[in-house]
Amino acid sequence: MRLRALSLAALCAVALSACGDTIQQKPIPHNILEGLIVAPYPVYWLGGSFRGLAVTEATHDPSGAYSVQYGNCLQGGQGTCVPPLRVVSSPDNSFLPGDSTPSQASTVRGAAAVLADAGRTIVIAAGSIVIDIYATDAPLARAAAQAMVPINAIGAPEAPLPARLPDSGFGETPLPSQVPSPLHPLH
Repeated sequence: MRLRALSLAALCAVALSACGDTIQQKPIPHNILEGLIVAPYPVYWLGGSFRGLAVTEATHDPSGAYSVQYGNCLQGGQGTCVPPLRVVSSPDNSFLPGDSTPSQASTVRGAAAVLADAGRTIVIAAGSIVIDIYATDAPLARAAAQAMVPINAIGAPEAPLPARLPDSGFGETPLPSQVPSPLHPLH
């Protein structure tokens, strides 16, 4: 009897796993978010969930930027996901997009910002970083810009953001992957 119950449970697990949607993200483990806490600069986020959208991914890319995604992919999947909301914190404050695309200069929480893509993209220069907000609609992007706080520093929703600092020079420093390994003589 016990063997039959275990067999049935295993069979159900296999059947249910076949129904999984490979496009949808799963909630991320807390240890991934803990990695954001030790970042060497402020990393902005909206808490564990925002307007019913749970954190579904947090990444640190080779450029040094940290990205926190909210909600499941609306299009695409792993590597090409278009989520309802994404907040990206980049240490390179030498570049503010907007020259080649229709955009509008603005101010968000006292900091210089650029609104693009009909307000669905907001780029904010704050301190020594640039914060990018990508959302499915302008009201969601605006709400995120007002509510975001650093996960690794003191901050409050709607509080003024730090003024943009001069170019940090981050973009002039090669990434670790761009530095060749030292040559050693062959023996």
